[in-house]
Amino acid sequence: MKSAEVRSQESGVRNKKQLFFIFCILYSVFCILHSADAKVYVDITSPEVKKLPIAIQEFNGKEGKNIADIIKEDLEFTGFFLCLDRAMYIESSLQAFNSKNWTVVGAEAVVKGNVNGEQNLIVTASFYDVFENRELFKKEYKGEKGSVRQLAHSISNDIYKHITGENGIFRTRIAFVAEDEDKKGLYIMGWDGTGIKRLGIKGDFVLTPHWSKDGTKLLYSSERGGKWGIYLLDFTKMTERNIFEAKGLNMTGNFFPDGDEIMLSSSKDETYGLYSLRISDSRLIRIISTRWIEVSPSVSPDGKLVVFVSDRGGTPQIYIMNKNGYDVRRLTFEGSYNTSPAWSPTGENIVFVGRSSGKHHIFTINPDGAGLKQLTDRGNNEDPSFSPDGRFIIFSSDREGVNGIYIMRANGESQKRITPAWLRAFGPRWSPN
Repeated sequence: MKSAEVRSQESGVRNKKQLFFIFCILYSVFCILHSADAKVYVDITSPEVKKLPIAIQEFNGKEGKNIADIIKEDLEFTGFFLCLDRAMYIESSLQAFNSKNWTVVGAEAVVKGNVNGEQNLIVTASFYDVFENRELFKKEYKGEKGSVRQLAHSISNDIYKHITGENGIFRTRIAFVAEDEDKKGLYIMGWDGTGIKRLGIKGDFVLTPHWSKDGTKLLYSSERGGKWGIYLLDFTKMTERNIFEAKGLNMTGNFFPDGDEIMLSSSKDETYGLYSLRISDSRLIRIISTRWIEVSPSVSPDGKLVVFVSDRGGTPQIYIMNKNGYDVRRLTFEGSYNTSPAWSPTGENIVFVGRSSGKHHIFTINPDGAGLKQLTDRGNNEDPSFSPDGRFIIFSSDREGVNGIYIMRANGESQKRITPAWLRAFGPRWSPN
């Protein structure tokens, strides 16, 4: 017979094994539940993305159709969603969600909603997974009647985030320059070209707007009283101040990540050179001292590199250096004219303008000089800028006569004009949020 001590030890071992087994079961359940909540339905990093078939019903109530249509436009343009024709729907907007009604029409996800209120709106949106027959989220969105488009964009952002795991760009803004009565003014609009508004700043000419990293400030060049200065507009305080002015032409680059330092180009010393300017104490440092023309600086997302344009090789070409001006190397070798470089948000790509067959076109290239791609093939195209998620590019083009702002996917697909045909617009820059 086993002693009491041995039996006690064996009992303790069994208890430990049982506790460990229970722990494993609980941990597995936790992981399953957690993974269900964090499920990514569309892998947008895959080279071959399968579009998600989605049904977007008209919301019940006033402005319901308008809201549903805006959501449809938002999601369709990304290229990740296949929005099904509403004529196919079996289930009405008033009926409760039933997955069987959507399986037969090929939908894998469904959006339903209600709009309540007259002047102050409350929009309730529900998002469903057809295969799992469950509601993925239900959320209220509040705003004034005039903010219908922004409410719809907010819903689009939440759907996009839930499906892809990444933030949407549907509430972002675009700053750009447009001509009005022979004067160049600074404008802002939504990412889709709606809500165009001119900012009431002084000066007959404004060029090269750039957003701060938090989206609360705009940097731009402006000619006032015969002098070109660099100005900073603070949206939180609605104030504008001149942060740099010198003889010659002074043009803004973008911000360093700290938000207190910028790059700029200036001809104050007779030749165009690159400078860094610390806004808080006006400290100005010339980065490169050469006899060549060097312009259009763009700081990398991590602040370590600067891409710029120089004619040191005989023609305007794009170069890269570190932030202090060392380790300069040439990036572009195709064509005799390459300019206007801008980094992607991840720093993995650079978009720029190059001359090809006598026209200016938009190209992308890797920072190591590999992967050169031409994205446009109609008209003259200028001023490219990446979206904050790096999946879209805005630019200006004269392909339809009057210069306007266009948007396309980062691979060159789905190019379309977003500014009115009558508005001569150029120099767009995408806000970070």
